[in-house]
This record gives sequence, C-alpha cells and structure tokens, in this order.
Amino acid sequence: MTLIGRARARGVETLSLDSPANRNALSAALVGELADALADCAKDGDVRAIVLTHTGNTFCAGADLRDPPPPDGLVQLLRQIVELPKPVVARVTGHVRAGGLGLLAACDIAAASTAATFAFTEVRIGVAPTVISLPLLPRTDPRALARYYLTGERFDAPEAARIGLLTAAGDDVDAVLEPVLDGLRRSAPEGLAETKALLTARVLESFDRDAAHLTALSARLFASPRAREGMTAFLERRDPPWVL
Repeated sequence: MTLIGRARARGVETLSLDSPANRNALSAALVGELADALADCAKDGDVRAIVLTHTGNTFCAGADLRDPPPPDGLVQLLRQIVELPKPVVARVTGHVRAGGLGLLAACDIAAASTAATFAFTEVRIGVAPTVISLPLLPRTDPRALARYYLTGERFDAPEAARIGLLTAAGDDVDAVLEPVLDGLRRSAPEGLAETKALLTARVLESFDRDAAHLTALSARLFASPRAREGMTAFLERRDPPWVL
C-alpha cells in the first residue's frame, strides 16, 4: 500500500500525502516514501516543480505517535525539501498540526484554503517543536511563533499568511496557485535552481548550526515520562494531569 500519491501535468509533479486513516501523520513509512518520491523528482528532467498536497480533511496531523520517524529522519526530509533544486509548493485544503507545519515551512511556496486550520500542539503533550523549528524560525514572525508555540492555540489561514507560515490563503486554493504554477512553468530550470539556492541559504544555515542539538533534544523529550503521559492522554482523548 502506497502512502504517497503521484500525478503529473505539464511538468508539475503532484505528491499527495495519502494516509487518511491516521490523518496523514508522519509515520516512519510515510516519511520514507515521501523522501523517495522527492528524490525521483529531483533526478527527473521533465519535472519543473513539485506540488505537495494531501487526501482527506487533514494535510498532516504531525508525528504518528504509534510509529514515529526517528528525529534525524524528519530532519533529513525537511532538509531534502529545502535543498531540492526544484521549487516545492504546498497546497493545503485541510488541517495542519505540529510536524505538518514543518513541512509547510520547508516548502518554497505554501498556499491554503480558508477551511484550513493550524496549531503547534507539541506543548500540550509535554514536548516542544524542536526539529521543525529548523525551517520555521528563519521564515516565520518570531513574536507570533512565541505565542503559538507556547499556547498551542489554533489559528486560521489568513493568520498563517500574516505571520509568514503561508505565502497566500484564499477560498479557492487552486485559483490562488494558478498564477504561481504558470510562473514556474515559464521559468528556466537553471534559473529556478539558482534562485532557490539564494532564497534558502539562511534556512540551511539553521540546519548546519542547530540540527544536531535539536535532534538530540527531540529524542530526549519524546522519551521523557511527561511526554509518555501526554501522548497517552492524547490517544485516550482525555486531558493530561497538568491541565488546570
């Protein structure tokens, strides 16, 4: 059973997270399949750009708590998106939580419908948004991140665009993306690759500087008794004991 759908139209490869049973959570298997699909696109001269989207009403629910990828595996996936010599465009029509927000931040362009909602829910299960901060911190408003990282509040697509998590939001995400994809199809592959390298240099600096520390921190937090209780409470649909 494949977890990544693939389709192509006029040089744009669409990769769809296709694991609706767990709301497209980042399992080890899904992360591996997505990495393989991106590598295929990088080598394919007929692919000008990649659209990353989803099936179901959730783009990505974050880490799969029953089958999570190793922290370094998620770091490698995020870096792969950032380093890919072709633009990666996120197309979101559903909800995004925790690690899914790291995928959005790694993409070069991200658009969502106004039906989408967003939340950094890590603090509510006793962990922190560690490795996803590698692409998020250089690209997103720091004051807004302080609020949403610390509270786990849900916010909408216009707010996500305002703080830099999204490029744009609209009622019809495909209408929003139509001129974007047209522009990418009109652009020379070499020009796109070099321009993307200019744009991602600061993001890659954060990977070089902080990836090892944040990977170790993620592993430590997820292995803690507090996180085990938080994840158990989440899976049992109850409040953890620290809720006042």
